Amino acid sequence: MKKHILYSFCLFTTLACQSQKATTETKFPCDKNATTETVKLYQNLFKLLDKGIMFGQQDVLAYGVNWKYEEGRSDIKDITGDHPAVYGWDLGGTEHNSPNDIDGVPFDKMKRWIGEIYDRNGVNTISWHMDNPFTGKNAWDITPNSFASILPKGTKHDLYKKWLDNSIVFFNSIKGKDGKKVPILFRPFHELTGNWFWWCQNNATPEQFKEVWKFTVNYYQSKGVHNLIYIYNTSDFSSKEEFMKYYPGDDYVDMISFDKYLYDNPTRDNSFVEKCQLQFKIMDEVAKEHGKIAAFAETGYEQIPYDKFWTKTLMDAIGNYKISFVLAWRNHGWQESENKMHYYVPFKGHPNEKDFIDFYNLEKTLFQKDVSKQNLYK
Repeated sequence: MKKHILYSFCLFTTLACQSQKATTETKFPCDKNATTETVKLYQNLFKLLDKGIMFGQQDVLAYGVNWKYEEGRSDIKDITGDHPAVYGWDLGGTEHNSPNDIDGVPFDKMKRWIGEIYDRNGVNTISWHMDNPFTGKNAWDITPNSFASILPKGTKHDLYKKWLDNSIVFFNSIKGKDGKKVPILFRPFHELTGNWFWWCQNNATPEQFKEVWKFTVNYYQSKGVHNLIYIYNTSDFSSKEEFMKYYPGDDYVDMISFDKYLYDNPTRDNSFVEKCQLQFKIMDEVAKEHGKIAAFAETGYEQIPYDKFWTKTLMDAIGNYKISFVLAWRNHGWQESENKMHYYVPFKGHPNEKDFIDFYNLEKTLFQKDVSKQNLYK
């Protein structure tokens, strides 16, 4: 009997130690030659999961509602006295060596801001609304065979490499005051489970997508780009199989995420919260199984016409799941083409301002002042 008890105790101790080892195991990005600062950021992102959720916004320093390029300003800072923890940018335009990105932000200003954000321990994330290399039209042109054209034997593969070369110049040129390259959370081919971009699942097979993703990561590394943390990003999905269908493998992905926006009044329709909860449950399982970090890479409710969107709807959507960050879309202001205001975070005087301040004050939400204390790159 004593032998059985002793055996059970030893087995329990062994399993406990293995479990503890799995949780405390030091993580490294998929790039084996990642810069020291990139490795440190990646490891600190894991640690931050126990502290809270970083909040971010797209183009937040470049412009807001009724203003543009005012140094040190953001709509978020106007309300809270603090900037977000995460800053979103886009590479659209680098394909053609354009001086400005797809939203008109000058790349020279963007590079300077990215460096300043790094200097104060903020986090930068970049997506790429890349033009369609097959047709020369924009990212939303879903002409068939567009994705196949950039495969290694595709008709536009050489053009695709030239576009990557342009982005390499950008990635290698963004540096902080310490002269080090700024680590970037890079989200290529985002929202791949949608049907609105030329790289989405309706325009590429899983095998094609994986091949291009792996080629891209290998190409960057072969050209000396070692400051990227790669984010796999989807839109809607209903099962683990659906989420992982295009997943290129653990050796090519550092973080996993999805984008989802609210379009209907949450007091009458709770489907946004319910769908997010389902997707976070699936993504949480994947993150734990594959040793990755999960994030809510894009979200928002245009014009925020509900006074508890932040403290109620968004927090209910995330629930108790541990995610790295949540990023709201941009505050473009007046949208001439649609004849309406286009923004996703309240500005000074907006009816939703109080709820956002309450959201800012939650212990669970992290903004610039919170992450500045963390020494994310050391």
